[in-house]
Order: sequence, then structure tokens, then C-alpha cells
Amino acid sequence: MGQFRLLWFLLLCLFGYEGLLDKGVLGLAGNWGLQSTHPLPANIVVKLLKDNGFNKVKLFEADPAALRALGRSGIQVMVGIPNDMLASLASSVQNAEAWVQQNVSNYISRYGTDIRLVAVANEPFLHAYKDMFVRTTYPALENIQAAIIKAGLGKQVKVTIPLNADVYQTSSGLPSGGDFRPDIRDQMIKIVKFLQNNGAPLTINIYPFLSLQADPSFPKEYAFFNNTASPLVDGSIVYTNVYDANFDTLISTLEKNGFGQMPVIVGEVGWPTDGDPSANIYNARRFNQALLYRIVQGQGTPKRRTPPDVYIFSLIDEDNKSVEPGNFERHWGIFNYDGSIKYQLDMGNGRAIVAAKGVKYLARKWCVLLPSTSTSDPNLAQGIAYACQYADCTSLGNGSSCGNLDAQRNASYAFNAYYQTMNQRKDSCSFNNLSVVTSVDPSQPPCRFEIMIDIGKHELAPSSSKSSAVRIECLLTTLMLMVLALLICGLLH
Repeated sequence: MGQFRLLWFLLLCLFGYEGLLDKGVLGLAGNWGLQSTHPLPANIVVKLLKDNGFNKVKLFEADPAALRALGRSGIQVMVGIPNDMLASLASSVQNAEAWVQQNVSNYISRYGTDIRLVAVANEPFLHAYKDMFVRTTYPALENIQAAIIKAGLGKQVKVTIPLNADVYQTSSGLPSGGDFRPDIRDQMIKIVKFLQNNGAPLTINIYPFLSLQADPSFPKEYAFFNNTASPLVDGSIVYTNVYDANFDTLISTLEKNGFGQMPVIVGEVGWPTDGDPSANIYNARRFNQALLYRIVQGQGTPKRRTPPDVYIFSLIDEDNKSVEPGNFERHWGIFNYDGSIKYQLDMGNGRAIVAAKGVKYLARKWCVLLPSTSTSDPNLAQGIAYACQYADCTSLGNGSSCGNLDAQRNASYAFNAYYQTMNQRKDSCSFNNLSVVTSVDPSQPPCRFEIMIDIGKHELAPSSSKSSAVRIECLLTTLMLMVLALLICGLLH
């Protein structure tokens, strides 16, 4: 019994005291995007993940601060390789080896970061890319896999490719008719075979919101899990929502091509809260709450009863993401940009969603339009356009949370967005003398006039952490126990 206790104590020290003792971890997985003008500090995000029961996270790039903060956290990591790196990695296995050494081996050995998957590319076969990455994706995948094996990490770290659901289709309109898209069919079979041969999963991104947003005739209720939509009947199987139907179209596709047992990960699924008439708090909460219930209850689909790992998209809003697909792209988070709660969620077994702790903000002041300014002033439109060129004004769009503001408040929102993005610099609230700084919050629910995170305060904060101190204390105590045990053994013999 004493030996068991000593072993348990040693495990706590080796693998992280906080990670092993963290109670209530439900096995949630999420996407942590980093395209923000004022990113939430990595240590705060890791705490946010743990507080809300996440034990898996996907990064879209090998961000050093994020990978360090995830070290010994008890969170498994999928680290991504951006599409713009594919050509370099495809051209040379040495480039792949260098990338793996710098972004995988380094963090595993130095920081104890539990990297389990490397996501080579992100939706590289989208129609919008016009075959830009078709020739480089597979060679990059091969080279990264070879580099992982050479680094001695072949058993721990696997490769995958996150793909958009447009890589497969169905000619019959039913999941059972699924097959790979004709233009990339050979490429997809080669990729899936390679993944299978290396014990790696296929990753697919499914977006019911985009199905609804892209097609005005799409039945809205069918995009949700708990709905009143007419079901889709496919032989003996009845589909009550588009998520199940989409996922099983992939399963049928894999079965049709000889990969019926291929493990699949859902790399992205979620619902945005702004930037589109269908993107709002009510719809997002409805979708994500039902999704969480499915995950916690271990619910699969009609063709795959065993549930896949499902990575919720996304953790935090990103105000610097491309809006080419739509303004909603900056509003996928279940948390606001600062880790504050957007809407209540049961994260499993009645456990309420928990906000980020320790966030430091800029001063409580806003930049607004001078009340005396005429909306017909020729400089006003120019000022708004300039502000929105450099700041996030996506909430001002039609059907969005700030879409019903009057002309004066519309201008104030744009001016304040720029002022906050520029860290409240004195010269960032001028706009040809049409604006003024105020200490009165101009927010008009549901429209929020934000105050940005003070990055400078976080950068100046001490780097030492409670968890590091705990581990040091734990190691010292363990050494003392080991010495004591040796002394006792010596006396007994």
C-alpha cells in the first residue's frame, strides 16, 4: 500500500500535479484560434480550457506561447501546419524534419507538451482555392510523417489532414450515395490509404450553419439537433439533422472505397453568434448546447454508433480573421474575445460554463462621435471607412448585433473599434475632430462597445506560476521521501 502511495505521488510530480488532480474533466475538445489583434494570454486560455472540461485542443499553427502554456497541462494537442507552408514541406524532407524538430520534438521534450496529432494543412481542397494545394498536400503529408518517425515519435504522434466536407458528395441526395468528389477522388483515396497504413485518423469539418447560410431554401430546423424538421429517410435509416446525414455521407464514402473502419475526427463544428442574420446568441446556444449533450452522452451517428472526437469550433472570437467567407467568421467562439461568457452552457453533468480569469483591460473609456456632428458631414463617411479598414466592424452588418444602430451610434461604434484596436492611443480618436473620448459606456444591448485587452500589462506580468511552484515543492518532497525510504530499508536489513 505504501509503495502505491509513493508511486502515485511520483506520478503527480512527473506529469503535473494540477493536471492529474483536475476534477470533472469531461473529455471535450476545442479549436483555439489565434487571429486576434489582442490575443488572450496563453496561460489564461489554458486555464479556461481546463476550467471548462476540455482535455483536447487543436491549434491552427505552432504558436510558441500556446505550446509552452499547454506543457504538462493534461491537455492533448493537435498542432496545425498552415497551407502556405505546404510547398516548402513538400519540396524537401529536410524542411519537414526541421519543422518537426522545432515545433513538435522541442515542445514535447522541453515543456512536456502532449502533442498527439499534426494537422497537415487546413481544408486544402476547397473549391475556392482552385487546386492551389492539390499537388503539395500529399507530399507534405509524406514528409512530415517521415520526419515524425525519424524523430522517434511515430507511436505517440500521428498525422492527419483536416478537410472540408466538400471533399465528398452524394449523387442521390442520400448519405448512402456518398463518394469522393470526382476531381480529387484519386488524391483522396491515396491520402486515406496513407493515413490508414500509418494508424492515423481522417479529420473532417462539418458546418450545419454554412449549409443554412449558403442555401436560402435549406430547411432551417434541419440544421439543429433538437428540431421539428421533416426527417430524411435513407433505406432503413432515418436522419433527423444535417450533421448526422453529412457525417454518414463520409462513412458511406469510406465504405464504398474500402476504408469502412477508418477512424474519423470531426475537426470543426459549431455556430457563430454575429455577422449574419442566422448567426445570433439564440441559434448558437441552441446548436452548441445540443452538441455538448451529444458529446458528453457519447452519442454517435446511425452508421457510426461509437462517437468520434469532436472539436468544437471555436473557443474564442477572433477579430482579425479573414471575412472573405462572411462577417460571421470573426464570431465563432463560445467565449468573447476576452474569454467572457457569451451565453450560458451546460458543459456536462450540470457543470456551468466558466469565464476566463485574470484578464487585464485598457482603461474604461470609449471613442464616440461628437454629439454636435452632423451626419451629413462629408468627413464622417470617410472616417467610418478608415476606422473599419483597420478594426473589426463586422457587428454593424445587416442582421448583426449592432445592425440596428442609428447613424450617430453607427459612427461611434466604428470609431471606438479603431480606438480600442490602436490601444487607445491619443491620436486614434481624432477623425477630423469629429470624435471625443468618453467614460460613459455607449453600449446599447445587444450591441457591445468593447474595451480591449491590455497586452502590455500581461506582458509585464511575472512569468512564474503557482503550478511551477507546486511541482518544484512536489519534487523536493519526493526526494526527501526517497531518501527516507532508503534509510528505512537500510535499517530493516
